[in-house]
Amino acid sequence: MGKCVWQWHLLRAGSFRLDGGTMFGIIPRVLWARVAPPDDLNRITLQTNCLLLDDGERKVLVETGYGNKFDAKGREMFALESRWIGDALGEIGVDCDDIDAVVVTHLHFDHAGGLTCIDAPGGAPRPSFPNAKIYVQKTEWNDALANKSTMTRTYLRENLDPIADRVVLLDGEAEAIPGIRVMPTCGHTWGQQGVLFDDALGAVVFPGDVMPTANHVGPAYNMAYDVLPYENLLTKRRLLGRCIEHGWRIAIDHDPGHALVNVSRHHDRPDQFRLEPAPWPAD
Repeated sequence: MGKCVWQWHLLRAGSFRLDGGTMFGIIPRVLWARVAPPDDLNRITLQTNCLLLDDGERKVLVETGYGNKFDAKGREMFALESRWIGDALGEIGVDCDDIDAVVVTHLHFDHAGGLTCIDAPGGAPRPSFPNAKIYVQKTEWNDALANKSTMTRTYLRENLDPIADRVVLLDGEAEAIPGIRVMPTCGHTWGQQGVLFDDALGAVVFPGDVMPTANHVGPAYNMAYDVLPYENLLTKRRLLGRCIEHGWRIAIDHDPGHALVNVSRHHDRPDQFRLEPAPWPAD
């Protein structure tokens, strides 16, 4: 059997804003504000980038964004755009019922909120993708149920309980679905996983919040949300090195700009990495 080659779309499931200081951890504001200008509440613009993979027989969704369940107070707090993954899919002619599988890097609300949805304000959450299995690392699932996080309101049971009977638990690096591999990317959470697949131009990796935007390529540019900042630094360094070694492109999960990049080393600083926009498969 030949190698599985996927056609894919990058889906913008909704922009939002988080505090710039927490997004850049120990990096001083005078540095990060040059590349990510904050608003008057010190928040920077982010995007919930998701991927739809299609091999002609299966439709696989990678990530789901923050969903459609936030009330007015929550939407204002995070400046949530009035859209969700269902809207993004509909714009390319795909229904939520068409999704065969969902792979999530981790279960924070801005990645897993779209696993469930409501049909009307105040309604009961239900599975957004009724025909899909959901693939996640066992460690991540257990940590989410235990709310094991530096944040108290990011693992939300409304995103987890309605889909518990369709979760497939993975344990380390594995072929989650034929043609789609996952690999541990510990640091942001203990159980985060990256997703690797092939398209017509080569391989693409979607690493989750190891490097949430292109502006986080520097080793120390970690988030205050990371449970293991130094481990995330090491994971990022290994990931970027593997991208150079194997020619992988990176699809970046929260970048509001061009979210597909190639990786290279600086000519005068071989210990430093640089990112350049990569062409989309259809370009």
